Amino acid sequence: MIKENFKVVVPEFPDRKVIITEYGAVKNVFDDDTGRTNAKAINGAIEGMSNQGGGTVVIPSGIWMSAPIKLLSGVRLYLERGAVLKFTKNMEDYPLVITNYEGQECIRAVSPVSAEGASDIAISGYGVIDGSGDLWRPVKEFKLTARQWKALLEKSSYVIDTKEGGIWLPTESAYLGNKNNIQGNQQEVLKQAEDFYDFYRPVMVELKNCTNILLENATFMNSPAWNIHPIFCKNLTVRNVKISNPYHAQNGDGIDVESCHNVEIYDSTFETGDDAICIKSGKNAEARTFVDPCENLYIHDCLVNEGHGGFVIGSEMSRGVKNILVENCTFTGTDVGVRIKSAMGRGGVVEDITVRGINMVNIKAEAVIMTMSYVLNSLDKNEKIQQVDESDVPYFKNINIENIACSGCETAIKLEPINGRPETISDITIKNSVFTAKNENVVSGENIRIENVDVVKG
Repeated sequence: MIKENFKVVVPEFPDRKVIITEYGAVKNVFDDDTGRTNAKAINGAIEGMSNQGGGTVVIPSGIWMSAPIKLLSGVRLYLERGAVLKFTKNMEDYPLVITNYEGQECIRAVSPVSAEGASDIAISGYGVIDGSGDLWRPVKEFKLTARQWKALLEKSSYVIDTKEGGIWLPTESAYLGNKNNIQGNQQEVLKQAEDFYDFYRPVMVELKNCTNILLENATFMNSPAWNIHPIFCKNLTVRNVKISNPYHAQNGDGIDVESCHNVEIYDSTFETGDDAICIKSGKNAEARTFVDPCENLYIHDCLVNEGHGGFVIGSEMSRGVKNILVENCTFTGTDVGVRIKSAMGRGGVVEDITVRGINMVNIKAEAVIMTMSYVLNSLDKNEKIQQVDESDVPYFKNINIENIACSGCETAIKLEPINGRPETISDITIKNSVFTAKNENVVSGENIRIENVDVVKG
């Protein structure tokens, strides 16, 4: 990617504004009825401003409970310093719908914040959007202290036993949903799924088929599932934001950019319960029915504090991912630093990726990993391979990683192509880097160049 030729259209807004109290919003009252009142006020203000040709809807300082809100073209939602937009949780306000999650159509509850087909939209200001994810999320026992686990059990006794320990569920509905997991993309399955409602946790901010988007300065936190999910969008700017979830937040990704074009993410901080900055592009043959790669992304000057991965591509990458530059970022305490992941069955190509100037500290596993075994020996977790078509084979190629400094990791570099198919990871250059690692590099593939890389045992 050539920075000099990279350009993202940033939306501009007319000098026109309205405060949500003018539409009847009430602050510092904490119940579902107030949430509905405030959602009606906020959505009314957004609709009115969009109908006037655009402008700013202001959320003043205070705690504002809300049911779901929807952004419309031409509107900037501005949270003043001290403003907290905190979302409620109930089936009446967040019905189940067919949407897109983890690369496929599936059932989820309506997102707290959404936009579809909108142009020139923004969320900005210095306030907080809180998705009340603690009311939705399961929690794995091994991620908590004994005291924290005990406190959860006092809230709910629903636990699934696994080899790694218990998984706590906040409600019976979530517990039963984990055992049943009714899915499908037909409307008739929605009624069947209602008995397991709490299982279908929503993405907090879902932006679909939108153009010219700005997310700036605000804090996005406590999401039920992923924090921010732009999908099929063009011209997305994310700058100076903070995206935060506790480390134990299941599926608590920071931002998942899926099949988007022209994206810049910079000067932002991530503390997440899963991957921090993640690039996706649909999953398996279903995604490959049409061409829409995730391409032309510039990610720079970001800080990731904890999380599964600092910068991640995949594992949903079936429509392709290409032309990305990541530079001048810091990852501290993440499970891995840079991870590109896929599996047989995904298909698609990840190509023309440059990652450079990354500082990493206390990485729990690999500093740099490219793996084709993210889902071992299957097209998907619930499918058996019968016969693999060549189109099911994913590829990573033309990837350059340089000027990496890593103080502490298990393994510096691990490259794992599909067994017997070294060409699935090819034309990889890793150079001018230094790592402190406990283990030797694990490198396989085709045309792999590791130049001027110092791995110090420690």
